[in-house]
Amino acid sequence: MTDTGERNRPQGTLTKGSPDEAGSSGSTRKGGGDPATRGRTTIADGVVEKIAGLAARDVDGVHAMGGGLARTFGAVRDRVPGGSGSKSVSRGVKAEVGEVQTALDLEIVVEYGVSIADVARDVRENVIGAVERMTGLEVVEVNIAVSDVKLPDEEDDEPQGRLQ
Repeated sequence: MTDTGERNRPQGTLTKGSPDEAGSSGSTRKGGGDPATRGRTTIADGVVEKIAGLAARDVDGVHAMGGGLARTFGAVRDRVPGGSGSKSVSRGVKAEVGEVQTALDLEIVVEYGVSIADVARDVRENVIGAVERMTGLEVVEVNIAVSDVKLPDEEDDEPQGRLQ
């Protein structure tokens, strides 16, 4: 049985000692066809989650991502030295990534006074545009759950000082 590399090579195009064989004439032979078709690219769920999280946060009216408990634990984790700050980027985002398509679930907190329907539409447009542009995947759905409304006189759930 041959390995994957040998199985994908075209068979019968070169014979041993042929002047086209790499190294015998001093030049390297390049493969034919479109370079984009040579190999496979996989994109991890976490990559799509980060892209979607950043795109959603860019929308006016989105106060935060994730539910109250997740935001509180995330804020504490972010303040611990050596904590995973990158996890906060994807907080409130869940992606299911296939070979050519992805589906996203987002949990957001909106600012008081904004139209939730307008914010949800803007989040969908921004997330779909960013994910499709950066990954080439087709976004088949973006489900948005509004878990809270940030009132003007409410304090954030996130602690303000350093941990002792």
